[in-house]
Amino acid sequence: MADAKTLTVPKGATGVVVFADGSAVFGRGFGAVGEAVGELCFNTSITGYQEIMTDPSYAGQIINFTFPHIGNVGTNLDDVEADNPYALGCIVRQDVTAPSNFRNVEPFDQWMREHGRIGLAGVDTRALTRLIRVKGAPNVVIAHDPEGAFDLEALAATAASWPGLEGMDLAIEVTGKESRLWKDGVWKLGFGYGAGEATEERPHVVAIDYGAKNNIFRNLVKAGARVTVLPATATYEQVMEQKPDGVFLSNGPGDPAATGAYAVPVIAALLTENVPMFGICLGHQLLGLAVGAKTIKMHQGHRGANHPVKRLSDGLVEITSMNHGFAVDVDTLPANARATHVSLFDGSNCGIELIDKNAFSVQYHPEASPGPQDSFYLFKRFVDGLKGPVAA
Repeated sequence: MADAKTLTVPKGATGVVVFADGSAVFGRGFGAVGEAVGELCFNTSITGYQEIMTDPSYAGQIINFTFPHIGNVGTNLDDVEADNPYALGCIVRQDVTAPSNFRNVEPFDQWMREHGRIGLAGVDTRALTRLIRVKGAPNVVIAHDPEGAFDLEALAATAASWPGLEGMDLAIEVTGKESRLWKDGVWKLGFGYGAGEATEERPHVVAIDYGAKNNIFRNLVKAGARVTVLPATATYEQVMEQKPDGVFLSNGPGDPAATGAYAVPVIAALLTENVPMFGICLGHQLLGLAVGAKTIKMHQGHRGANHPVKRLSDGLVEITSMNHGFAVDVDTLPANARATHVSLFDGSNCGIELIDKNAFSVQYHPEASPGPQDSFYLFKRFVDGLKGPVAA
């Protein structure tokens, strides 16, 4: 790496990642042509790249995959968490090969191109991972040009001028815009997503969508709930109009403190009314903020499908999926909140519960089926604890 003013584009390079300090990493571009600016993070998963790319929590981010073979099973219509990929792009070690899976519908390269997402192959992704671990998640520009015509100084200036995720509310950009009744059940080979039951006999969960993964709603249905999804900007009155038996707070991107400007007052009001509550990821952080705790920006964040988390009640270790760059500062928890889970990687908080309310949350993603079923009990705990509709 060298200063952008003195760098020359190597022969054959059609893609590049340029850092705010002017350094750059070159490779072979794929997917869409163009450029995008965001935070560079790494993900240690060895499967599920399509789910990762479509997770709304990755809005504003470029993913460096540590597993070398990304894209080799192509893409399909089922392995998505939202209608579009929200990650800005991705960096991979090996060139994307022809898809070799019976479920493939479209090659990964083509899928990336059609959705306007930029890929970069031929990069030492482990070296990039080490850089992020040492220096933290940097702001970068990823660019793809078939001719290799890059203005490296301009790209470095773009990276340097991007404000970063801290203080940025991205939930407002990825949330659904209208309320809707969730209908899908869980996926089954050969059948796809079956119709979920939405009968009146089931407890009614109102899910606030801050950038939710669809599989969260499917797992709530699997656990026995009837689910209505509301936008991130839903007011206390709009939530209560739905007559919820419980409220779910979803995952999402950006700085929880920024999203909390409008989300926290709603959550606090719901807690005052003793509405049962369950939160995941950003929802976990927002619950912490609502009871007076603080959140902090992490040095590198946690992203992958193999993170060990200790359950403090009995010492059991869950293998979890994670995707977050912010965390609840456990030292700021009030007296009525206690930690329930902790990361065995760095000791950061991974769960809380309120001792005077029916409310709890976790930092990790039980809907991602890590373990593969280590954490489904959280959905059952929430839904089984709801009173259900009152008999006439």
